[in-house]
Amino acid sequence: MSLRKTLDDKLARFDALEKQLVDPEVLADPARIAAVAREHGTLARLAKKYRRFKELNSQIGEAQEMADGNDAEMREMAEAELVDLRAERESLWDDILGQTIGGEDAQRDRVVMEIRAGTGGDEAALFARDLYEMYKRHAEPKRWKIEILDMNSTELGGFKEIILGVEGEGVFRELQYESGGHRVQRVPETETKGRIHTSAATVAVLPEPEDVEIDLKPDDYRKDIFCASGPGGQHVNKTASAIRLTHLETGIVVQCQDEKSQHKNFAKALRVLKTRLYEAKRKAEHDKRASDRKTLVGSGDRSQRIRTYNFAENRVTDHRINLTLYKLDSILAGDVQPLTDALIDYDRQQLRREMGSDD
Repeated sequence: MSLRKTLDDKLARFDALEKQLVDPEVLADPARIAAVAREHGTLARLAKKYRRFKELNSQIGEAQEMADGNDAEMREMAEAELVDLRAERESLWDDILGQTIGGEDAQRDRVVMEIRAGTGGDEAALFARDLYEMYKRHAEPKRWKIEILDMNSTELGGFKEIILGVEGEGVFRELQYESGGHRVQRVPETETKGRIHTSAATVAVLPEPEDVEIDLKPDDYRKDIFCASGPGGQHVNKTASAIRLTHLETGIVVQCQDEKSQHKNFAKALRVLKTRLYEAKRKAEHDKRASDRKTLVGSGDRSQRIRTYNFAENRVTDHRINLTLYKLDSILAGDVQPLTDALIDYDRQQLRREMGSDD
C-alpha cells in the first residue's frame, strides 16, 4: 500500500470516528465511546495535518488557474500567493513524512519493549539493566509511562530479560529504532586485570494493538499457574501467582511473575501475548511487501547489530547510518534524542526521495 493511500485511509477513518463521537448510540455505550475516543486521539495529529495538506493542494490548484489567466493584477496576486502556499505545503509534507515513519503503526502510543541479555554472561545482564535505565530516564521528560510487565533478574542486579509496557505520544515512532542488537565494550566491575570485554543485549520494540485488533479467546491458549522465583532460582513467592500462557496455534509462550497477584500477572501476560501475536501478523504482512521498507532504518530486525557503546572512548556508534557520537555518558543518562533525531531524519529523507513533495 502506498503512503498516500495509507494517509487517505487514515483520514477517512478519522472522519468516521468524528461522526461516531456525536452518535447517540455510541455515546450511550461507555466502553465503546472510550475505544472510539482513544482511536480518534491517536489519529488526530496526523489526520488533521493531512487534511490541511489536501486543502493546500486544492488552494494551489485554484491559485495556479488564476496565475495562468489573462488578468495581470490577479495573476500577480496569485503568483505571490502560490509562493506562500507551496512553502506551507512543503513544510507540512515534511512533517507528515516524519510522523508516518514506522508505517501503519507510526501513531501507536503504546508499545511493549523487550530487553534481553545476549552473549557475555553477567556483564551482558548488567548491560541489559543499563539499557533499561537509559530508556527509563529518556522517558521521564517526555512523560511516557513505563510499566514493568515481567523481569528475570540476576544476583548481581542485572537482567536476563525485562519486558516493559511504554505509553505516551510518539512512543513507537521514536522507540522503533531501538530494535536490534546492542553491543557494549568496557571493563567489567568484576575484571581485576582491566581487560575490555565485549558483551551484548537485544531489544525488541513491538507496537501494542488495541483489543479489537487481536481476537483472543480462552480456547486459543493454555494457561499454566506456578510459583514465582527470583535470582538464582530461589522462590520469592510461596503462592502460585506466576502465569504462563501458550498460544496453541503459533506456539508463542509468554509468562509474567512480577506481581504478587495472579490476576495482575494474567492481565499483563495477556497484553504481551496479544502484542506478540500482532507482531507476528505485522511481520507476515511486511514480508509480503518487503521492498516497501528496504531503505528505512527502523525495520525492527532484532537480529541486526545496530549500535556499539564503547566506554573507554565515551563513544556510541549507530552502524545503520554510520553515526558516531562521543557522548556515551549523556546518552546512558537518558539523552537518546540525538540518535533518534538522526535516525528519523534519515528515514524522512529516504521517504522524500521515494514520494516527492508534490501531490
